[in-house]
Amino acid sequence: MRNTIFDTRTGTASLGGNGNYDFLPTLTDAAIAADAPLAIAEMADLFGVTHRTLHFYEEKGLISPHRLGAMRVYGADCIRRMSIISACREMGLSLASIQELMLQIAEAQTQQEADLLFKTALETRKRELASELSTLHRQLQQIRTFTDGVSNSLPCKHESLPALTDGERDCLLLLTEGYKGGRLAEKLGISSSELTDLEEQLISKLGVANRYQAAAKALILGILPH
Repeated sequence: MRNTIFDTRTGTASLGGNGNYDFLPTLTDAAIAADAPLAIAEMADLFGVTHRTLHFYEEKGLISPHRLGAMRVYGADCIRRMSIISACREMGLSLASIQELMLQIAEAQTQQEADLLFKTALETRKRELASELSTLHRQLQQIRTFTDGVSNSLPCKHESLPALTDGERDCLLLLTEGYKGGRLAEKLGISSSELTDLEEQLISKLGVANRYQAAAKALILGILPH
């Protein structure tokens, strides 16, 4: 491990030896400039975190403040490391990913290598976000397909609600409870062909695309109890 040397006469910290973090990624907008050293309260304010968060990062080996008795002192190296950690957290990297990245950076032999490691980690996160975004878009489209099918078929205020027979209402109620196919026909006491005719009547009366939208619309309109 690299040894942190704190000069109590000048109030500055320097790093000795050829240990960890000889090279750290070059940050642009994410970089935070501050005059070192900082007390824990100043460090917490600088990065908008709690003292407990700083203690947690220290326990995980991500930052290594110098100790003066019970007081923690954060030097320039700690501030730079915290800048990287903060940037990674803002971009949604997991703690495990940040730990792995910082371990890799600690082994970097050149500045270019450290920068490349950081860029690679961000590219990986970019692909993860693109995949998550694709999944969200697909889920939103599925929701729109269902809700639009129901809401577009809702009657205007001046229109009367469709009149349903007891058999149609029973069918819709059972649909909302998860019955379908043969089990639904058996529950209603009708044949499969009669169930098909009944479902087609409901779809036509309620002006929807399928039996599930019919059940949803009946709930929305208050035809069925919630």
